[in-house]
Amino acid sequence: MRRLLLISRPRFWMYVFGPYLVGTLAGASTPREFFAPLNLLFALFFLFPANLLIYGINDTFDYETDVLNAKKRGYEDLVPPDERGKIIRAIALLCAPFLPFLVFLPRESLLALVAFLFFSIGYSAPPIRAKARPIVDSIFNVLYIFPGVFGYFVSGGNSFSWVLFAGAWAWAMSMHAYSAVPDISADKEAGVPTVATLLGLRPTLWFCLALYLFAALCAGPALSWLAILLALIYVRLIFMSLQAGTEAGVMKIYRYFPLVNTLAGGAIFWFVLWGKGAFWPRF
Repeated sequence: MRRLLLISRPRFWMYVFGPYLVGTLAGASTPREFFAPLNLLFALFFLFPANLLIYGINDTFDYETDVLNAKKRGYEDLVPPDERGKIIRAIALLCAPFLPFLVFLPRESLLALVAFLFFSIGYSAPPIRAKARPIVDSIFNVLYIFPGVFGYFVSGGNSFSWVLFAGAWAWAMSMHAYSAVPDISADKEAGVPTVATLLGLRPTLWFCLALYLFAALCAGPALSWLAILLALIYVRLIFMSLQAGTEAGVMKIYRYFPLVNTLAGGAIFWFVLWGKGAFWPRF
């Protein structure tokens, strides 16, 4: 279990669980809807099994390239070929208990779950293996947004915003492209094309900056001043990375990236909660 926890990357859990919480909160009309048993059940899924699915499949198909990547020695785990079968069986075993409850999901949540699984598996596994297709690799990171869509509809949401979805998608694309920058040399050596190997270090960072600004623009009507504040934080992050100018320099900054994203997600959660008004004290 400790090995599975390491492979699931606990420092990244909030990338999946956070959007689920925000989406569920945004869709709920009352606290009882937010804390409904079905919501709590799938919160467990998006906390651990979903993350193990994403990163376990990623590591299963990436050993030949990961072994050349210094980031996999210490900062992340390396999954050798003899562990692949065990990882896949563990993923199936942990996801199976949630299957009987799919019949209780609204159609929109079920479609969001199917999309989440498609993009999560297709990102790493053949025949799609989007992670080796520049630009498509970033596009497939919409996988991190679908838990929020799932949660929104499972808690009763009925006014879905495609503008917000587009902004969240842009944020997820930028998150991916930025994370690929410290891996440029390793990916080139392994022959794995990515958005960062295609564009290069500085152009990729400018690409990230444009995506963050677009995300803030889309989120502005809903998040108001918070969208501006978060935009300033991410713009500062990108300019610091541009100033660093090397993969090693960006990696030093990237180590704080999960914390920045988690704090940003937490701020959005509390902003949405505050916007729900006075119905919460009546719970």
